[in-house]
Amino acid sequence: MAEPKIIELNNGSMQVKVSNLGCTILSLSVPDKDGNLGDVVLGFDTLEPYQKGLAPYFGSIVGRVANRIKDGKFSLNGVDYTLPINKPPNSLHGGHKGFDKAVWEVAEHKEGEHPSVSFKYHSHDGEEGYPGDLSVTATYTLTSKTTLRLDMEAVPANKATPVSLAQHTYWNLGGHNSGDILNNTAQIWANHITPVDQYTVPTGEIMPVKGTPFDFTSEKQIGRDIQQVGLGYDHNYVLDCGDEKDGLKHAAKIKDPKSSRVLDLWTNAPGMQFYTANYVNGVVGKGGAVYNKHAGVCLETQGFPNAINTPNFPSVVVQPGDKYIHNMVYEFSVE
Repeated sequence: MAEPKIIELNNGSMQVKVSNLGCTILSLSVPDKDGNLGDVVLGFDTLEPYQKGLAPYFGSIVGRVANRIKDGKFSLNGVDYTLPINKPPNSLHGGHKGFDKAVWEVAEHKEGEHPSVSFKYHSHDGEEGYPGDLSVTATYTLTSKTTLRLDMEAVPANKATPVSLAQHTYWNLGGHNSGDILNNTAQIWANHITPVDQYTVPTGEIMPVKGTPFDFTSEKQIGRDIQQVGLGYDHNYVLDCGDEKDGLKHAAKIKDPKSSRVLDLWTNAPGMQFYTANYVNGVVGKGGAVYNKHAGVCLETQGFPNAINTPNFPSVVVQPGDKYIHNMVYEFSVE
């Protein structure tokens, strides 16, 4: 049984602390316009609060299937599967003990100019109701001065299974303790979203964002139209119009006007949950900082939510011997 530990990746320009508990990004420090390092990730100073379940998925990788599965049910190859209803009436982020609560094995840790760490996890047949054994690998690498890359892979051993992993970090480019993100700007390379029912499950429709509060095709303040979407944004964006670089699509760009920090996210995933921390309320985090509603923004690239029950969504089923591959590049800069 692996022990939870903290591993630091540092290339002299940026510093990232991660844990094999849920492959969690605990902190990520990058310079602002004056060269001052700031930690731009919500989280805790020690592993204990994560172990106690006090974090609403802060920094972790969620799976076997990210987001919601309607009524915690699906059928595959003629078999009906029932999952834990951990977010009634649905199953969320892999169930009661998803990948975010697992202690992964530290498979490799490299230092130097491009420091990296690889985590491995073996998910067994029937775990949280899912079919078949699944071998999962997640590797964090500092690929340049201020760029973090995450490569996720999963191979089913013996049965077809839905797989959709997501990185659930809450970002605040002004610094984790700088208040809400409503005056940050966002641009999302998505002409459509998947609208949801009252329980945040997609209806199956693919809706154009043009002329709606969901339109981030041009840079705009996150808070500008947020009052028009209920509690805030918590929607899957269809990444259908981003430019490509090294086989990845431009998904999102977030900018903090005060620090001038910018985050550009690139991915090969078809969708991205854009979530404005609507349910965060009075969480006491690093250095005693109190995180409230809209204290961060999540950019969870993913398969579409409830895709396993929605035939017109891209399939999230992976066959035995095939490989699920999900890449994300977080490029930090100032402008």
